[in-house]
Amino acid sequence: MATTGKRRILYRQGSGFWRMTAKWILAFGALYLLDGGLLRSWGDALVWPMIGILLWVPFGIGVVWYPRKDQRVELTARELRVRRKRLPMEKVNLLHVARLWLEGRSTADEQPVSEWTRSDRVVWVPLRDGRAFGVEFRDPAAFAKVFGAFAVAACGGPDIVRARAAAETYPDPLPIRPRPAGDTGSWLDALDIFS
Repeated sequence: MATTGKRRILYRQGSGFWRMTAKWILAFGALYLLDGGLLRSWGDALVWPMIGILLWVPFGIGVVWYPRKDQRVELTARELRVRRKRLPMEKVNLLHVARLWLEGRSTADEQPVSEWTRSDRVVWVPLRDGRAFGVEFRDPAAFAKVFGAFAVAACGGPDIVRARAAAETYPDPLPIRPRPAGDTGSWLDALDIFS
């Protein structure tokens, strides 16, 4: 949890560019040290940093990072920010999130959150109008833990959540499906769920 100005950030996921670059440097740096220290001379081992630099743009940025560049997510008490789009919490069905969190589940699927592995995974964020949109996370269980605890607190606590869930009815969120592959642009950009 971090504080930026007057905003309290509950969860943040960056694009992973610098993490990817650091791994790239470590991999080719290790090859350089191994080759220069054990196999050949340091001058001959300079070929590995050169290869790393030459491959960094097409493979490191193009293949590794670019497909995941849109995974920037930020959660505050007021909004969920996905890339440059902002979703106010007033539009999110926090009661549904809180109820599922107390049951140990999430909107991603029926598998308990505690059994999720750390890998890219879409978590569905339910809206009050019965829709749900998917957000991709590298560590979905960490986001689900923060989002679920926030939803329970925002709804007044576990006892109030259970009482409201038993008394209120709302439609089960239906996932918003992306456009066909022929359409240009991001499918989230065309939706009006963000203000």
